[in-house]
Order: sequence, then C-alpha cells, then structure tokens
Amino acid sequence: MIRCELTDEPAHFDATVRRPGRKWLEDNAHRHPPRNLWSQVRDDLARAFHHRCAYLAIEIHHGQVDHFVPCSEDRGLAYEWSNYRYCDPQINSRKNRASSKDLLDPCTIQDDWFELLLPSLQLRVTDRCPPELRARAEATLVRLGLRDSEPLIRMRSAWLAHYEALSADRPKFLELLDQKDRLLARALRKRAAE
Repeated sequence: MIRCELTDEPAHFDATVRRPGRKWLEDNAHRHPPRNLWSQVRDDLARAFHHRCAYLAIEIHHGQVDHFVPCSEDRGLAYEWSNYRYCDPQINSRKNRASSKDLLDPCTIQDDWFELLLPSLQLRVTDRCPPELRARAEATLVRLGLRDSEPLIRMRSAWLAHYEALSADRPKFLELLDQKDRLLARALRKRAAE
C-alpha cells in the first residue's frame, strides 16, 4: 500500500450520487444493499487515484468503487465521495464486509509504512508504521492478500525481469514503473541506492 490522496469530489457528484442516494436511503430504510449510484463516478474515481488500486498500488483498467467503510457498517456513508477508494475487483471482493476498524485506509496511512522486499516481492509492514497500528496493518495485508498473492508476485516478477534485462534505459523504465507498480519502482530505487 502507498498513501493515496483523495481529491475533491466531482462537480456533478452531489446531483448524481449524494442527493438521490440520500433520498433512496430515506425511502428504503430497511433495504440492503443500497442502490448502486456510485458506479456513475467510477471513471472520476479512477482518475482521482491515477488509475491505481488504492490497496495494491498498481495500475488497473477495470477497477471498482470500494466503500472503505462498508455499507453494512454505515449506510450513511454509501453516497459519500470521501468514503470511496478505487479498487481492484478481487481486492474489493476480499474486503467485502470487513470492518473499517480492522483494516488500514490507504488515504490515512503514511507512504513509508509498507515496503516491497526484493527478491521475494513480498509486501511487509515497516518499523515506521506506528506500533499501535501494526496489528491492523498486518491484518490488512493478510485479509486483502497483499503480502504474498501468487498472481501479484508473478506480475511483479515479470516487471522485475524486464527491468533487470535492461541496461541503459533503467531510469526511463522506472518512470514507467512508477505508474504501473509504485511499490516495485520504490523497491528498485532503494536497491540501486544501496
């Protein structure tokens, strides 16, 4: 995970999502799940997150709107831009109904709380994560499959192999990798500096 900065909500958000959503909640107090109006802002959210999954820190092309605080925990946040994270569908499925109190929010963490280890390509919690949040950080890695997911490691292995096959163009490749896989780019820069 890397720190994500949530941008201001789109100008049309209140009219297309919040107001009709609040009205739906008023009229349907006992129906669950809430009506999906948030998909209307999926492209806006993708741009706000630079087309990167908030949890994986990798570029994705078919992400979903994740409610950091799930609707099952607080229906009142179902139609709030500040509760939305751009998310890979598999991660969103793994996160389904997990309490927000059990996971770390990519919009509130610090950028150096997690690091990718080379050559294993496993994600770990660093000592810079405050001690009182480390259990939640570890739980986030395990629950969402961020630490050692085989498909994720295979993808990162391919990027790593491509990087290592280069000689002169490594700095340019790292610029590209910043968009594709920010954690891997950071790990490679750290290794080069050592």
